[in-house]
Amino acid sequence: MRIENQEQAEYWGRSASGAKWLTLEEQLDAALGPVADLVLNRAALTHGERVLDVGCGTGATTLMAARAVGPFGHVLAADIGEQLAARARDRIAAAGLLNAEIRLCDAQIEEFEPHGREAIISRFGMMFFSDPVAAFSNLAEALAPGGRMVFAAWGPLEGNPWFRIPFIAATTRLGRPPKTDRNAPGPLAFHDINRVLGLMEAAGLSEAEATTEEVSLTPVGSTADAAALLTRVGPAVRVIDHFGGGAEDARAIEADVESAITPFEEAGGVTVPATINLYSWRKPA
Repeated sequence: MRIENQEQAEYWGRSASGAKWLTLEEQLDAALGPVADLVLNRAALTHGERVLDVGCGTGATTLMAARAVGPFGHVLAADIGEQLAARARDRIAAAGLLNAEIRLCDAQIEEFEPHGREAIISRFGMMFFSDPVAAFSNLAEALAPGGRMVFAAWGPLEGNPWFRIPFIAATTRLGRPPKTDRNAPGPLAFHDINRVLGLMEAAGLSEAEATTEEVSLTPVGSTADAAALLTRVGPAVRVIDHFGGGAEDARAIEADVESAITPFEEAGGVTVPATINLYSWRKPA
């Protein structure tokens, strides 16, 4: 297997941080479910279509897409993380779905069947490419004429308490790590709509569109449960790791996160507002 993006392959494929997406799969699937719905609703998959799911993670969107296209359709799900792809493969088998397969690969350079897919979807899988222009160009080649691409990315930090609150709690406790380029491969890399549309244009995806969608993320359980989740993945973890924080630091940060998300409590639990950039493009017929 050829890998261009070695850093992401290592992070998602073998690191302890990437493994948390396995141990927290149920909680993350529930919390991010509204974003998966957003992508699938915009993609409007129909029976018999062939779909490519980019950055499938542990397979939540793959399962949804496979059911949407039915037994005469097909979903090819791609992920660069070995441990995530293995888990997605197990979930497909457990669900008894024969119309989906998982491919461990670097979608930026993978030689997909030319014009082999009517739709490409991705929930938070596009922001990690080391060369987005090359990736978009490669993926566009996999689309059949008239096919469409729909993918979701996080909007700006300011509109996403999911990232902002744990970051503030962790840096207040431990200090601020060195600044990094927010456009570098990572969760917030596609926060700037104009920049991403420019990258798509440079890749030949002319007349791509983007909308800003406000959704409510739905972590399961209590406010304390949601705070624990937000402290175990995302920016809080990166800050704790950078400063070598210990269990006491993690507990203090989690307590601060719980206090900060209290305003998001509702009768049924917690809903965290989020700003999502939804990008779409249709290949000329």
